[in-house]
Amino acid sequence: MHIILLHNRDHELLQDDPGREAREDVVRVAAALSEALTQGDTVAEPLAIEGDRLDFVDILRRRQPDLVVNLCESLAADSRGEMAVPCLLDALGLAYTGSSALSLGLALHKPKAKELLSARGVSTPAFRVVERLEDALAVDLPWPLIVKPAREDASMGVTGDSVVYERSALVRACEAVLRTFHQPALVEQFIPGREIYVPLLGNQPRRALPLTEIHFGRTFEDRPNIVSYSAKWEEGSPEYRDTPAGPCQVDAALEARCVQVALEAFAALDCQDYGRVDLRVSPEGVPYVIDINPNCDLHPGAGFARAAAAAGLDYPALAARLVEVASERAHGHPSHRRKGPGAPRRADSKDRNLLAAGG
Repeated sequence: MHIILLHNRDHELLQDDPGREAREDVVRVAAALSEALTQGDTVAEPLAIEGDRLDFVDILRRRQPDLVVNLCESLAADSRGEMAVPCLLDALGLAYTGSSALSLGLALHKPKAKELLSARGVSTPAFRVVERLEDALAVDLPWPLIVKPAREDASMGVTGDSVVYERSALVRACEAVLRTFHQPALVEQFIPGREIYVPLLGNQPRRALPLTEIHFGRTFEDRPNIVSYSAKWEEGSPEYRDTPAGPCQVDAALEARCVQVALEAFAALDCQDYGRVDLRVSPEGVPYVIDINPNCDLHPGAGFARAAAAAGLDYPALAARLVEVASERAHGHPSHRRKGPGAPRRADSKDRNLLAAGG
């Protein structure tokens, strides 16, 4: 079996990139999966999309791999380009892992995702969208509130100042998002309580892996318990140190509610194969969806892989299962079957040079 691990390599494009660590991480994920999947008759080769170059399309067209593991989270350092990759793979008739362009686009557009959740009756915090600074003056939600970029993930733009308790702080937080990310600010009702993640794997049936909870340490004794960008990516920071993810100790009833809400949220956005749904559980025991992460981080040290390990899947077994899940789905959906000429061939020297150079 020939697999291509398609990933973005665009972290050097922006000199002042607030998401640089997240963009760099995908390169390491591709290397880890390549090592895990390359065994026996299976060869898994990383292929980088460099900046805004699209010559990877010609490589894929020539190679006709059995499967593309889609790890792309942006194009040209723009997260909105993430949804373009599945569109191109569909146009090539190639099977790929993870969610479709529509699902990725909806998940990235947080207000639209929340509108869908609300329409489906899935609990999610009340929200408003601030497109201009004047809009912040009209926000009529109960305090406290949390402010984040409307079209980013990986906690980009979330800081200790994102939770606000009065109007002037709300205006400052919205202004920071508008200025830094050049996109609307999402203002949500802040839900105090536990932060619980539900990893999901498979399609028919879809199952939840063991739940994970963020355990907030001493740094957060007098601060809102949130997973900021620093807590997620800056390993030397107190926030990173004091937000370990660990097993979630909940009673059976609450666990069932969390899993059901996560499954409903995943289905609302028509996500597939694998992903993670992030919840805040109120003191009354109500799970609220705060984020949906199709194609979530597959780094061997990240939460999804740790949850899989707790379920008895080590990293090579998890990688193999992801390939199996995507292949099963693609085989059953004609739109994902290969349309190219004949079976995949071995890479010639030109292809190998292009793959080694990342395009």
